[in-house]
Amino acid sequence: MRRLALLLLALLAPGAAVPAPPALRAFSRLHLSAGLTPHPAAAVKYTTHYMEQKVDHFGFNTDKTFKQRYLIADEHWRKDGGSILFYTGNEGDIVWFCNNTGFMWDVAEELKAMLVFAEHRYYGKSLPFGVNSFKDSRHLNFLTSEQALADFAELIQHLKTTIPGAENQPVIAIGGSYGGMLAAWFRMKFPHLVVGALAASAPIWQFEDLVPCGIFMEIVTTDFRKSGPNCSECIRRSWDAINRLARTGPGLHWLSEVLHLCTPLTNSQDVQHLKDWIAETWINLAMVDYPYESNFLQPLPAWPIKVVCQYFKNPNVSDAQLLQNIFQALNVYYNYSGQARCLNISETATTSLGSLGWSYQACTEMVMPFCTNGIDDMFEPSSWDLQEFSDGCFRQWGVRPRPFWITALYGGKNISSHTNIIFSNGDLDPWSGGGVTKDITDTLIAVTISDGAHHLDLRANNAFDPKTVLLARSLEVKYMKQWIRDFYARLRGKH
Repeated sequence: MRRLALLLLALLAPGAAVPAPPALRAFSRLHLSAGLTPHPAAAVKYTTHYMEQKVDHFGFNTDKTFKQRYLIADEHWRKDGGSILFYTGNEGDIVWFCNNTGFMWDVAEELKAMLVFAEHRYYGKSLPFGVNSFKDSRHLNFLTSEQALADFAELIQHLKTTIPGAENQPVIAIGGSYGGMLAAWFRMKFPHLVVGALAASAPIWQFEDLVPCGIFMEIVTTDFRKSGPNCSECIRRSWDAINRLARTGPGLHWLSEVLHLCTPLTNSQDVQHLKDWIAETWINLAMVDYPYESNFLQPLPAWPIKVVCQYFKNPNVSDAQLLQNIFQALNVYYNYSGQARCLNISETATTSLGSLGWSYQACTEMVMPFCTNGIDDMFEPSSWDLQEFSDGCFRQWGVRPRPFWITALYGGKNISSHTNIIFSNGDLDPWSGGGVTKDITDTLIAVTISDGAHHLDLRANNAFDPKTVLLARSLEVKYMKQWIRDFYARLRGKH
């Protein structure tokens, strides 16, 4: 199959026909789909602002600028002893992050904090070349993590010089997922601008061979195995069942009917797309296996994997029965509301501008190896082939990835010289496999959240939160308060 060695998203640009690795596609799916139509988790009040940013912070032959969007909420901000919590925006619309990072809103009063949500260049409304931003690799050349961090640095300095009372206040970077990676890297690269960082579900080690390429899918598999004794085994057996059924005369028609697909399967390429779509569904469920009903990617029940696994109790059923069970399980994810008339296997192959941006990043800097072996995980075997991946990127964008650059730029596992970063990870989150899960020093702290999915700690307080996430949040606030105290103590010392 070797699908995980290929490009991030399918059908991203006109004429593109590059298949999608489910893990990376799910990474972008977390924020891009919801980011198109942001819905607040709770009523929030903020003001919207724009700042002129250089398109290229590191060259001197162009003065071109663009407008970067950022949001400010200062209801609880206090000029006397206050702080600034700065969300390092990632691959999506910043309004969505603002509305779905309830933790920041929950702690704003306690930390006397101004909340700032900065949009990442090339996402939302922060487009360096407007509608031409995704036209070709020449226009996309300035879409890098380094340029984004430089935007954040310029913005913080702008805020401190234009908002009365902000100049002598400590700034803490906060982010989740790719935004968590940016928060950590921001503290590493700009320690004079932020006193610390909370990097939630940030897979900063999902590069090169820093972690095994199979760890992600192994964690997904563990989540399903823990939720039902035969759950992962049923899914593992389903791939061959699909293959066998597809090879029969009426097989494609039967699969299309039993899975209630909106578009019938017609060839082997459709079957592969179906399997990738199903695999991505299991990955998505692992990332959003929250303890309460949520609407993060789709309307879902509490502990959705447990609900799914109710349909996977016996792996020794016929192929036909197994596929009927697969349909029931898929229905939990795609039709919990009961409103879907059919299942659309193209649903996750969005062609939004945001997904274009993330695909380009995955083909340049954000090169994350993934693989499966079908033994330690419940997926079809798929090797990591950098050359194949690179060739796909070249066909798509005319660029070749630099798989070693992120490690060279940010240090890989050699980061012990840095300070004041909290790395939080839920043990249900497959991205924790590429995250920091053990303390590195007494100021590079790992917080592991048992029964926690993808950046659960950044979500708003909920009555059904497990005690583990409540403890994690209180620990995070404790460290942030210490950073704030240390900042003001140093400030007093200077005077």
